[in-house]
Amino acid sequence: MIIKILGEGCSKCDEQFENVKKAVEELGITADIQKVEDFREIVVYGVMTTPALVVDEVVKSSGRVLSVKEVKKHL
Repeated sequence: MIIKILGEGCSKCDEQFENVKKAVEELGITADIQKVEDFREIVVYGVMTTPALVVDEVVKSSGRVLSVKEVKKHL
């Protein structure tokens, strides 16, 4: 599983990254978690507001920080 956090490095994007790491750990799954901060790459996903959560190339959420519980639902 590949999980991407899209955002330009703001505190909300960092918080989303930490929540994703915790959710993956709690679920006991193996995942490659990546931060995508390049604006050109973010635009490819059609995301206009960050942070965004992308799981296996599918945008699951954008524009807000998901809780650990919410992240788990998308995984």
